[in-house]
Amino acid sequence: MPGFKCLLSGLLALLVLPLSSLAGEGRSPALAITADGFAVAESCARCHLAERQAWQDSDHAWAMREASPANVLGNFKDVQFRDGEVRARFFRRGERFFVNTEGEDGHAADFAVAYTFGVRPLQQYLVEFPGGRLQSLTIAWDSRPHAEGGQRWFSLYPGQRFMPGDALHWTGRYQNWNAMCADCHSTNLRKNYDAGRDTFASTWHEQTVGCQSCHGPAQAHVDWAEQHPRGPSEAYASLADIGLAVDFKALGSRGQVEQCARCHSRRQTLEVGPRHGQPLLDSMLPATLRTELYHADGQIQGEVYVYGSFTQSKMYAAGVACSDCHDPHSARLKIDGNGLCLQCHNPTPPSTRFASLKAKDYASPAHHHHPEGSAGAQCVACHMPAKTYMQVDPRRDHSLRIPRPDLADKTASPDACTGCHREQTPAWAARTIAGWFPASSRPAHFGEVLQVARSGQGDSLALLAGLIADLTQPAIARATAANHLAELGEPALPSLRQALQDPEALVRAHAIPAFAELTPVERGRLLLPLLDDPQQAVRDEALRALASIPLIALPAERRAGYQAAQQDYERRLRGNADLPGNRLNLAVLLERSGRQVEALQEYRQALELDPHFAPARVNLATLANETLRPDEAEQVLRDGVALTGGVASDRSQLAFLLALLLAERGAPDEALQWLDMAAKGQPQNARIGYNQGLLLWQLGRTDEARLALERGLALADEDAELLYALAYLYGSTGERQKAHLYLQRLERLQPADPRVRQLKQQLFSRP
Repeated sequence: MPGFKCLLSGLLALLVLPLSSLAGEGRSPALAITADGFAVAESCARCHLAERQAWQDSDHAWAMREASPANVLGNFKDVQFRDGEVRARFFRRGERFFVNTEGEDGHAADFAVAYTFGVRPLQQYLVEFPGGRLQSLTIAWDSRPHAEGGQRWFSLYPGQRFMPGDALHWTGRYQNWNAMCADCHSTNLRKNYDAGRDTFASTWHEQTVGCQSCHGPAQAHVDWAEQHPRGPSEAYASLADIGLAVDFKALGSRGQVEQCARCHSRRQTLEVGPRHGQPLLDSMLPATLRTELYHADGQIQGEVYVYGSFTQSKMYAAGVACSDCHDPHSARLKIDGNGLCLQCHNPTPPSTRFASLKAKDYASPAHHHHPEGSAGAQCVACHMPAKTYMQVDPRRDHSLRIPRPDLADKTASPDACTGCHREQTPAWAARTIAGWFPASSRPAHFGEVLQVARSGQGDSLALLAGLIADLTQPAIARATAANHLAELGEPALPSLRQALQDPEALVRAHAIPAFAELTPVERGRLLLPLLDDPQQAVRDEALRALASIPLIALPAERRAGYQAAQQDYERRLRGNADLPGNRLNLAVLLERSGRQVEALQEYRQALELDPHFAPARVNLATLANETLRPDEAEQVLRDGVALTGGVASDRSQLAFLLALLLAERGAPDEALQWLDMAAKGQPQNARIGYNQGLLLWQLGRTDEARLALERGLALADEDAELLYALAYLYGSTGERQKAHLYLQRLERLQPADPRVRQLKQQLFSRP
């Protein structure tokens, strides 16, 4: 922060002030002087000048700055911007910068820019709001040179307008700095969120990403340096001996990657504060290869920030770390072009660290089959294809994969070859590569399994179980298999029981939710031991799954520890409930703990944060109906299907649930209308056909009922409920031969199903 000098470091280290004394209710983020052991930022430069100079123009140094003439790159010379109905005017008043645009009340007003956010290839701007909020404008400055199309204002959502109240409006929750961005754009950020009042009292130690973001609190090291001005007089065992919290050499390559991943990942924070030098899953739970984030084969789809991609790579498995390619202080590549990869991938690797690499000349047309010096001859063109985010920011896929166009159809994923050769097909690319490398193997890929699970086609149970058990596969892929297995219910539990003991914490954590519906005795037997897991993320998932078990049902020696852990978990969930998904996690915990009234309120609050957030709407409607609030349940669902925008499949699911509720409430004709809408939005959902068939049958529309049930069965030919319904329907209308065929299929599928014997007796015992 401006105005503090390095000579003050010793004095400031003695001050111990609570965060609340510096960040009151509704105040904007401020400097926090805490007892966490952080030194004044300028302290590091006294001894580490070269590192400081490398850092000072880095993206980290520009992560967030005050909106001064020296820091603002955008053109604020009374510039008008328009994109459809989105309008803004950027101007100055003296040294201050302003934008006139639509506010949260729907009216245009002047807003002062408080901070800059980022630098290359774009810069965003933050505006202060009541409740301690900082909001990010969705009109950004393209900081690229004119020759590259830059030096202009542009919309991050071109052609789209979000109304005030929408979570994507610039005043909405998904553009909120405190919740979305703060912990990775500042040093020692304390969000200080009040879930009851939905306000922030956020503080930071450094406004931007400084030395202590990576190296940890440095006051002890500053104190040591002042006592040893000539440096260490003899060798020391670790950096801890000289007062530094993080010893990157001791952490090794995986530990270093995990330190970077605290920001460079898609993840769920556990609200425990920074834990420098500790395993990643002690402070957050990384996302798996979810559909909205990754293609089935693990290629990047959404903004995933490198970690999840890199951990899929052979480089990561071989011990390559971030600093092998990136200078840790400037964050720039160490070498431009192919030279970066040729540090290791050359005929004579210069280091024994990667001695297992085959000596081969990769930088020749014999390998890349493109003209020397061309774009196609660059290693990254084939092995790190880029995707552009935020309109102007291309980011490379760090899974460093071998191009596999032969898998494009099997995984429904893009391939690097046709990303450039757009006039060609993946089949053409596969044939071409096979011609170049006829002796190369084409091994199976985990993406084939995950695509089967995504599509619901084939025997995904066995395939997913095999993927989890294959320890040679990346942990993130095996954890994703655990996610999919959990969706298959009880038949998947034997495989998932093995996953609870997996050597990778990520797999253990993502296997746990499948056991939340087991009986208390069985759940306790399986999950109580995981409360002693070394990783916080695993312990948290176990706590959530165990939440509905009465305290009296637990072993006496575990009750006190379990209760304390649950209370701490709830406290952390409340401190992190500033986003709809996080608020949902709190509501689920409360509901499982039997606190339905509180859970209802948290589900409602999640929808206040984002009305389009379907999981909260589904849970709210379900719980409201279960707690004898059917009117609220119905209104919640009607409000959801009435929303414009959002995800079409979400509206279809809400329409399906509304139909079921209306049928339950004695309105079958309207229920059918909503089922029709649901079927159009989810044509592959067999359960919709099942419910349509039953409802049509109830209304006496037998022929239409048959058609609906048969359409459902065409989507899921091993669905026992559909087979039973069709057998019963045909039998009740006297078509015994057809009924018998469906009964035979049901009996083959579920030979012990008592309904088979009962229906046989009912339909075929009478003359």
